[in-house]
Amino acid sequence: MAEISAKLVKELREKTGAGMMDCKKALGESDGDVTKAIEWLRQKGITSAEKKQGRAATEGIIDSYIHTGGRIGVLVEVNCETDFVARREEFQTLVRDIAMQVAAYGNVEYVSTADVPKEIVEREKEIEKGREDLQGKPDNIKDKIVEGRIDKRLKELSLLDQPFIKDQSITVDEYIKQGISVLGENIQVRRFARFVLGEGMEEEE
Repeated sequence: MAEISAKLVKELREKTGAGMMDCKKALGESDGDVTKAIEWLRQKGITSAEKKQGRAATEGIIDSYIHTGGRIGVLVEVNCETDFVARREEFQTLVRDIAMQVAAYGNVEYVSTADVPKEIVEREKEIEKGREDLQGKPDNIKDKIVEGRIDKRLKELSLLDQPFIKDQSITVDEYIKQGISVLGENIQVRRFARFVLGEGMEEEE
């Protein structure tokens, strides 16, 4: 298999509008051939999914998932474009899968990295900059290391960046794009809430 360079991934991304991971996978499946990679993306419906993500999604459903034992519960709102799609079994299965995902990953707090408040990002940066293993390193090296660690930390907090529980080879975002391709409408996770029995309560002495 040909080595896939960042430049090649960027080129494919600019031509198709597909996500970085999708482009990398397409190039890997096509031995680095951009033309074949474009065809691979089209066959998977990924390029059309990217275009649909810009459309308004005002319908959808709110669903719940209670984990076995009744100690963890999740409410999630997922939007689509029409009531017709909201009633389809494929859409409702997708929503249920996302609710299960939130239940499984307790560290997830936001839908995407873009939703993480700026003050939290700045606080994480200050924590990373103060770590002992970075002291004495040149500022440019330190900044690159901090940037990499922050990026990793933000993805840990983001639902869309998590490995999908039913297929660890793709992210939740990629799973949703597959749903967009199947259902032909934009699909967006709007919000979610995770409840853990007894969370926040002080234990009685």
